Amino acid sequence: MTLIDWLIVALFLAALVTIGYLFSHRNKNIEDYFVAGRSMPGWIVAIAATGTTISAGTFVGSPELGFNTNLTYVLNLLGSIVGGCLVAALILPKLYNARTITIYGFIGDRFGEGSKQANSVMFLIGQLLTSGSRLFIAAIAISVIAFGSIQFQFMVWSIIILGIVSTFYTMMGGIKGLLYIDTFQTLLMIFTGVVGLVLIACDLGGLSFSEVWHTLTSGGMVKSPAASGVAPGLAADGTLNGWTSGSKVQMFDPSLDFSKPYTIIGGLIGVAFFKIAQYTTDQEFVQRQLACKDVKKAGSSLIASQLLALPVVLVFLCIGLLLYVKYMHDPYADGALSAAFFSDARDVFPQYIKNHIPAGVRGLMITGLLAAALSSFNSAINSMASSFVADLYLPVREKRGKAVKSDKEQITSSRWMVALMGMMLTGFAIVTCVMQQSSGLNLVDFATGIMCFAYAGMIGVFLTAIFTKRGNRRSVIAALVVGALIIIPLMFQKEFFGRSYIAWSWWCPIGGLVSTLVCLLGKPSGPRESKTV
Repeated sequence: MTLIDWLIVALFLAALVTIGYLFSHRNKNIEDYFVAGRSMPGWIVAIAATGTTISAGTFVGSPELGFNTNLTYVLNLLGSIVGGCLVAALILPKLYNARTITIYGFIGDRFGEGSKQANSVMFLIGQLLTSGSRLFIAAIAISVIAFGSIQFQFMVWSIIILGIVSTFYTMMGGIKGLLYIDTFQTLLMIFTGVVGLVLIACDLGGLSFSEVWHTLTSGGMVKSPAASGVAPGLAADGTLNGWTSGSKVQMFDPSLDFSKPYTIIGGLIGVAFFKIAQYTTDQEFVQRQLACKDVKKAGSSLIASQLLALPVVLVFLCIGLLLYVKYMHDPYADGALSAAFFSDARDVFPQYIKNHIPAGVRGLMITGLLAAALSSFNSAINSMASSFVADLYLPVREKRGKAVKSDKEQITSSRWMVALMGMMLTGFAIVTCVMQQSSGLNLVDFATGIMCFAYAGMIGVFLTAIFTKRGNRRSVIAALVVGALIIIPLMFQKEFFGRSYIAWSWWCPIGGLVSTLVCLLGKPSGPRESKTV
């Protein structure tokens, strides 16, 4: 890193803090702080939601996925669009019109205060794992660029640095400032991704388009899911150890293999269901739609964010494809380091940024990485704080006769809770470093699969609440517990059984179906326990 690179990064961070400060004085009450007074334009929410959706998993994980496999991940994006459209049409209007600060207030109106709090707690637990994994993925790149390695101690320092910066400006501005910051960060991430793709294409050593295409198709190879940790080198038949022949530009896989996450049925059914769960039960994602001026703009912003994510992710997948071409033709371009990418490609794009991007442009690329990392992490902090304050902290204070009544005191309490959630997420990000290694999943699959832990139970509760008159507090809690317990053995299949039999894209449908049946077993309990905040 040169001085000009550091200056560019410093200007970027200063801009985030400045925006947060400018919005810090515009929050008059807790509704302003957490849902922006339901006054945000749809286009701002759509771009900000795109940043939350793609996150650092796209900037770091998608190049890894493109390097190791092919373009079948596009089915995930198509499933996202299908899921987003269904939620916008059938579910989001009911959540928006409930007019609660968090979506778990809707569950409280339906099943009572205890059910609301149980869902909020499950969301907080799931979010610690989910957003912790995103911060860990972002720390891979920061660790490479700042320390030159992804050794555990360097990863920890990188996680702490990112956690402190993001928590600080999130605490100041509230959701309104955060939406403008996320819009800026998302556009910056898209721009730097396109710049990175162009630079890599220009750095292919004079290879013609036909040579690049031949390498990706006729000479293409994909890494076997069971090949994690296989040492690089040539096998007896001349292929790389742990890799099999296959086109790198394959986009559609018609097979019925449930161990593959990105088949046609896996993407359009499994991933679509996963996205329905995400856009229905996850306060981090739905909170952005609740900030819109009306329910129509909320639905259109949700769909638009999924459509925008498709070309963005394709850019980063293609970065991985071109890096594969580069290192296949010159596997020792960076010495033993580049040869090792065929064994562990988690840091393939960050290492390229560090070793091949010229000064100044490198600083710009790093700001794009930081934008991807912080846009998802800060939204998680804010959504967790909103859930904790509105669903747990304020009701408990009121129940004990110590209600927080003034707007100023509520905002102050909310800011402190943002700081607390930031600290907790930073700690859990360190835990996910170990979990990812144990799971045997690549970065993208790990970051998405871990979300199922909370989603599987909560989607059963929400579907029961929205579409039926069944269920009560006991069946709600039972559904949450059963959903989480189903996901645990699925998440660690490789460690338990030596290989993965069911891909992550089917975890949420399996757990969600069972949890829905469990929640439906509960008979309506009569009058609601209490009205929610």
